[in-house]
Amino acid sequence: MAKHHNSTDPEVQYRESLEGASGGAGVLAWVAHRAKPHTPPWLMTGATGIGGSLAYLPAHGSAGYAVGLTLGSVGLTAATAWAGKTTTPQRRLHSAVTVAAASGWFTGVALAGWNDLTFGTFWIGGAVLALSWNVRQVMRRNPDAVSAAADADGSLLEKVKLAGAKIRRTEVGPNRVTADLVLPAGELNNDDVTKALGNLASGLDVAPTAVRYLPDPDSARRGTLTVVPRDMLADVVEWEMPTHVGGSIADPLVIGRYDDGAPLLLWLPGDPQAGRNSTHLLICGMSGSGKGDGALNVLTEIMGRRDVIVWLSDPKAFQDFGPLRPGLDWSVEGGAATESMVSAVQGVIPARTRWLGAHGYRQWVPAAAEQQSDPAHSCRKGRACGCEGMPFLVAWFEEAANTLRFMGEDAFTGAAQEARSAGMALVISLQRPSHDQISTSTRASLPSVLAFGLDQRDEGMALPGPVLDAGAHPGAWGNRRPGYCYLVTPGIDEQRHPAPGRTWRFTGQAARVMEQLAAWAQRNGATVDPVTAKAAAATVGNAYTHRHTQSAEDPDGDSVYVDQDQDGEAGDGAEGRVDLEDTGLDPQAELPPVPDTLASFMLAGPSTVPDFTPQEARAAMDAIVAGFEQAGVMVIGPKDVMDQAAQFGRSRPWVSGEFRRMVEDGRLVPAAQKGRYRIVPTPALV
Repeated sequence: MAKHHNSTDPEVQYRESLEGASGGAGVLAWVAHRAKPHTPPWLMTGATGIGGSLAYLPAHGSAGYAVGLTLGSVGLTAATAWAGKTTTPQRRLHSAVTVAAASGWFTGVALAGWNDLTFGTFWIGGAVLALSWNVRQVMRRNPDAVSAAADADGSLLEKVKLAGAKIRRTEVGPNRVTADLVLPAGELNNDDVTKALGNLASGLDVAPTAVRYLPDPDSARRGTLTVVPRDMLADVVEWEMPTHVGGSIADPLVIGRYDDGAPLLLWLPGDPQAGRNSTHLLICGMSGSGKGDGALNVLTEIMGRRDVIVWLSDPKAFQDFGPLRPGLDWSVEGGAATESMVSAVQGVIPARTRWLGAHGYRQWVPAAAEQQSDPAHSCRKGRACGCEGMPFLVAWFEEAANTLRFMGEDAFTGAAQEARSAGMALVISLQRPSHDQISTSTRASLPSVLAFGLDQRDEGMALPGPVLDAGAHPGAWGNRRPGYCYLVTPGIDEQRHPAPGRTWRFTGQAARVMEQLAAWAQRNGATVDPVTAKAAAATVGNAYTHRHTQSAEDPDGDSVYVDQDQDGEAGDGAEGRVDLEDTGLDPQAELPPVPDTLASFMLAGPSTVPDFTPQEARAAMDAIVAGFEQAGVMVIGPKDVMDQAAQFGRSRPWVSGEFRRMVEDGRLVPAAQKGRYRIVPTPALV
């Protein structure tokens, strides 16, 4: 009966594959398999001999080649010694001696050719060097050394009250040691290891965050212990430019590096083939923790991609993001303008999901951003499909605590729960993700978090419990190590979640590169698609359609970005920006007429209060609301119109009653914050 083997060990599988081979062939295959790992030094020796022979043709008798080859040998040896600083002294010395001997012999044979000296040193010296590396390779698996290490580990585990725990498999990588830990049955469990991580770090004399433990989800007494002996994050690395300009937003965003040198990666869209869901991102960290630089890392990576547009709200008047602002599709500075942006985000979700579904996309993929040509689907107008693609949309709310105080803690809840299926990602940045800042429902809808240094009391609000149990400790940094962070996000191995990382640092020199990036995004980046533009305009009207041409001051006194062309004149924005006609709004439409008595009163000044009839007062109120709409201020409350209403003798109760009337008429819609109302654009009433 044939045997069935379930082992996934490549070594075991290979041995089993030899069982069916005939005697001589099986032995030869076994010898070849065993010898294969030891062949690289011999192959390099042979390649050096062949290279030296070929170099003899142009080099012999040439003084210039002699000087060049000699300097090259010295330089290569010095480079090897420099590159080996992060390795053990023995490996560094062994590598430098090997390179010096090989490059010296290469120089000799290239200049003098083959003779008794070069022939003898090649066979003897080459064999000795190759064998030395073979010996080194064998000694790495010395059973005595393994036993000694196990005894040492056992002593340490006993000291930290994990006596009886066994290390089954160990992997040693660059500045990273990973071991499978098995605890004694019925005596210890994974929680005991979690509690002992601090003592383990003390016993190994490493930083508290350098020791992590990831429990096996299928076992209460097995897990993976990771130790990073040297903090590779201590050296500051300055940001230079985005990593993948012109790539897709579906490619990973590289925002820093882990403490073992691996890149810190983040994905926003999902990938159905990889089984990765799309995600929203929470960025949090106390003042001085490097959260601002981290946000710049993420945003510059996003803006360097060809198939994404960004809406960004920053109540800090774009203090950090100013150089990037011309490359954004929509930017506002907080207050009522941010209310309009939140309303627009909610308004475009059903339109985008409807378009994606009509074109056969269960979720956004890069193909959705391309020109559509599938004959199996049709546009909304009934024509054969050939419509424009739909770029990914990132809605970014910087210093979101300001917005949440203004709009209420549930301001983002609806959008966070629904936007991922619409090819959208929310990025919410704030200092403290506590329940009094952001609702638990919204927090639960943000699957990804980039957590910088925090107050220890806030750790549980930022990172999941299992990640904290595995050794993550952002409270250990506070604001003393700017840029240090933890990243929890789909697509990253769970072993990486408790691993510290560090983002690149932005300096004054970065501003020029960011300006160039914004210019690139204007010329080559994605422009808003008609479906999203029409839905945004139908929701917030001129707040979106006039986003690039508004005056420098809005009615609330908030500065508004003015897009300018190269001559400094107000322009239409980047090529392909939405025109008013594309949205269905008539830029020439007249506002409701202001009653003559009100107009004359405005000219006369506030010295007298005109006696308006109810019909005139109501018309005046309609004109005031229409004025806000025309100015692009789409979220208002009774307090915003009181000064004007008082000029024709109307009180707060009368204004509140008029707001209720307008809600009933469909002119206003209650906004997220109590007492605030969103103006329904006039074309949407038709």
